[in-house]
Amino acid sequence: MQAPPPPSPFTAHDAYLFREGTHARLYQALGCHLEPGGRGAWLAVWAPNAAAVSVLGDWNGWNGEADPLRPRADDSGVWEGPVAGIAQGDAYKFRIVTRSGQWLDKADPFAVYAEQPPATASRAWSLDYAWGDSLWMGSRGPRNALEAPMSIYEVHAGSWRRRDGAFLGYRELAHALADYVVEMGFTHVELMPITEHPFYGSWGYQTTGYFAPTARYGTPQDFMYFVDHLHQRGIGVLLDWVPSHFPTDAHGLAGFDGTHLYEHADPRQGYHPEWNSAIFNYGRHEVRSFLVSSGLFWLDKYHLDGLRVDAVASMLYLDYARKHGEWIPNRHGGRENLEAIDFLRHLNRALYRDHPDTVSIAEESTAWPMVSRPIEMNGLGFGMKWNMGWMHDTLAYLKEDPVHRRYHHHKLTFSMVYAFNENFVLPLSHDEVVYGKGSLIRKMPGDDWQQFANLRALFGLMWTHPGKKLLFMGGEFAQRSEWTHEGELDWGSLHWGRHQGLQQLVKALNRVYRDEPALHEVDFSAEGFAWVEADDTAHSVIAFLRKPRAAHAGAAPVLVVCNFTPMPRENYLVGVPEAGYWQEILNTDAREFGGAGWGNLGGAHTSPVRSHHCTQSLCLALPPLSTLVLKPLPPAPGAATDHAID
Repeated sequence: MQAPPPPSPFTAHDAYLFREGTHARLYQALGCHLEPGGRGAWLAVWAPNAAAVSVLGDWNGWNGEADPLRPRADDSGVWEGPVAGIAQGDAYKFRIVTRSGQWLDKADPFAVYAEQPPATASRAWSLDYAWGDSLWMGSRGPRNALEAPMSIYEVHAGSWRRRDGAFLGYRELAHALADYVVEMGFTHVELMPITEHPFYGSWGYQTTGYFAPTARYGTPQDFMYFVDHLHQRGIGVLLDWVPSHFPTDAHGLAGFDGTHLYEHADPRQGYHPEWNSAIFNYGRHEVRSFLVSSGLFWLDKYHLDGLRVDAVASMLYLDYARKHGEWIPNRHGGRENLEAIDFLRHLNRALYRDHPDTVSIAEESTAWPMVSRPIEMNGLGFGMKWNMGWMHDTLAYLKEDPVHRRYHHHKLTFSMVYAFNENFVLPLSHDEVVYGKGSLIRKMPGDDWQQFANLRALFGLMWTHPGKKLLFMGGEFAQRSEWTHEGELDWGSLHWGRHQGLQQLVKALNRVYRDEPALHEVDFSAEGFAWVEADDTAHSVIAFLRKPRAAHAGAAPVLVVCNFTPMPRENYLVGVPEAGYWQEILNTDAREFGGAGWGNLGGAHTSPVRSHHCTQSLCLALPPLSTLVLKPLPPAPGAATDHAID
């Protein structure tokens, strides 16, 4: 007697939540679900406008008539059914017959694994894995918190390192990258999208597999091992995730059932002119459930510590990259995409509800208000936001010849006008070293010595400025060539002293940043920052204090002084809030970092000279093109202190 088919994992409750747009775990009900211990699976796909749906693949000789699915009796639009013979690793697609009689062979939108590109089929696969990162998972909340040090190393998996020209697999990459990140002192790795993508040159930003790590580097279990190993080494893992648009490849989501199912039908809403891709219909409840389920999937199944959501600005504005007449106003006549706003809030509510010890980060390039503020305050609910303004202004300032910087001083200081409007991440990302922009070191003016000194001073400012840090791979040793996804980083640069020196500086900056509470505890409030000198345009010098939490016993303030001219400044007076000896804990001009070794012989004593609203001051030697970081040594018992700078 033949055994009855297994029950459908897609229940009536799933159908209700799916239609409502609140389903956050659709991957548990749709897609391919292998039967335990043998061959066979239950497959389900959303195709409400199809005339017929079947499954074809390796086990049935790619016969589109061998394994038909049936539509559910409810109005969910889901086709489903058991498929005998399909086994782990088998490639498959859905054959969808449209109402006009055409047929489309589509990859599974919920596939957890795919064929290696350029092949485009999905693979039947289970996600069984024995995790070993329980210590990390149980303690990661404080590591991902707003008051924690967060120094992120942005990585493109296919071009960080290679072996004889070939990609490193996830497991090999795990060991090599973890060793390097631990040595360098970064706290987190952010992966450019590893969601499956047909075109390698898109760097993952043209996603077709919203639930599948790319097969270029291994299996899902291999990627689990990658995350597991980094966690066991004390490194957080963030994923660049792209819900803003998707490619129109024939096997993908576009025109999925012969209609505009996932995307808007009107190209004024459904076509992205900048990237030649399709835009999700955020107002469709089922699409919202699909995307929220994808975001949570990576945290649920792969233990990721957060998502960096790409191109949020393109989602928020209906007229993004469009001319007059090329977009449709919202119901109030405005340019805000109300459906996308609702989706982003729903996404962040779900992420922080189910994984409160993780972080969501918006790559949002405009002045949209309250991106990283709670939904209850009418914010978007992200944990943090990239500070694109700081990046653009600071790089624009540094590109100027030092003799002209006095006329652009506002670019250096303007970020502090709005620094606490959002919870900011300071990014020097891949976007700044591609498409003819040149590498970071090539942006710096002057000869070789000045270029390196400028970059060291920039890093010194970045690591001490309020906000978390993100640096794209190769920047830490001043790769000279613009980044390309073909090949690997120019590790040979490290044979040269100044490249080695910059790498040593980044190590030291990460160490000081982690060790000094003043540099990370109060990143998102004015209580953690005070200008000492913001207006010395004549000398292109700035100085500021970073302060720890008031309740942090024993933590000291940190003084930062930057000189952005190649002229050393001797006897430069800086007011400070505490009398005593201020130790120079970092000097970007130190010889070990490739500098000339100018400085203050380890620190300086205060003098009772009034300066910058303080009764005590330091008389400092400012090296050319440098950043100095100093902190007071603990005062002797009973010693008097000055008033803090307001």
